[in-house]
Amino acid sequence: MLYPELFKQLESVRWDMDKDIPWSQFDASLLSDEQALTIKMNAITEWAALPATEMFLRDNREDSDFSAFMSIWFFEEQKHSLVLMEYLRRFRPELAPSEEELHEVRFEFEPAPALETLMLHFCGEIRLNHWYRRAAQWHTEPVIRQIYTQLSQDEARHGGAYLRYMKRAIGRFGDEARAAFSKVGVLMASAKRTAQALHPTNLHVNKSLFPRDTIQSRLPDPQWLEHWLSQQINFDAEWETKVVERILHNMGLLMNRSFQTVQELNRFRKDLMAQLAPPTRPQAA
Repeated sequence: MLYPELFKQLESVRWDMDKDIPWSQFDASLLSDEQALTIKMNAITEWAALPATEMFLRDNREDSDFSAFMSIWFFEEQKHSLVLMEYLRRFRPELAPSEEELHEVRFEFEPAPALETLMLHFCGEIRLNHWYRRAAQWHTEPVIRQIYTQLSQDEARHGGAYLRYMKRAIGRFGDEARAAFSKVGVLMASAKRTAQALHPTNLHVNKSLFPRDTIQSRLPDPQWLEHWLSQQINFDAEWETKVVERILHNMGLLMNRSFQTVQELNRFRKDLMAQLAPPTRPQAA
């Protein structure tokens, strides 16, 4: 089991919201209304760990090890929402999310292939690590900069834990897992070709609720994410390239080979799919 070891590792580096956040260093003159509103939106977005956890537990009922790890992931992700809300409660209470706004992002995700979902959230952790690193640079107020730095480091550790479970899946399921991971890897590393950011909170997950079946679509401002990325933290092509490079690097670690481009990963995926396809029977004369 991976859970006991991961518990010890993540417990040893867990930060304390009272002791490790320098609340006393807050400088009101360095926090704009625009910046404060983005904190609210991220607080609500992080609350979506709740329906994601419900999805993971439902779709991994046969995997008690991974389900137990969800207790760590869920705790730390909800803590992200909590620390952002605490920041607003202390310094901008009028912007603190209401319970109704938080509950709005809790809805049912349709069942999906567990291996593909695992890879999707692994890529999401990589992307969020980079988003938060960029957010820490964009903000000017020192306390929120420290908070986003803490959050980015947590997301990197979560990605590392997901990677452990992905390696275990390859050991158990072989090419089936490789095909699932490479399929989602191509999708998540191709954000430059899409009209919107590719992240679990921005993907459609329930046909019956379409078009309000993404986390972002249920925020007070559904267009917020794209504006935050392009106009505020300026998550440009250079930063997107960093995300793609990390995805390709980790796919290389999983597959024991090197991928320099998304096209190389896609060719690998196609070769896998060809190997997994059932042989065609010759037609009768």
